[in-house]
Amino acid sequence: MEIEKIIQLKHPAGKNAVSIDKVKYEVLKVSLLNCLKTKGGLTHTEILQSVIKDFKKNKIKFDGSVEWHLEWVKLDLEARKVIKRIGIKPQIKFAVVK
Repeated sequence: MEIEKIIQLKHPAGKNAVSIDKVKYEVLKVSLLNCLKTKGGLTHTEILQSVIKDFKKNKIKFDGSVEWHLEWVKLDLEARKVIKRIGIKPQIKFAVVK
């Protein structure tokens, strides 16, 4: 039996962040970054729609709430300066840091 590997996430505002399964993190991270690289700046809703579409296209089964996990992966990538917010409310979009 394989022990699940857990990754501690970061929050861009330095708040307490959750820990999630490393496999779920990697699957969402790859999909999110691919969506941002191919489509440019996207809103949270557009990212979620793109990731769900990507999962269906590639027949990726995801156990749990995609939206909840995606939000935490997005915050973690922002804290690690892999992606950044562009624009101001209500039109906040996210893009890959170059």
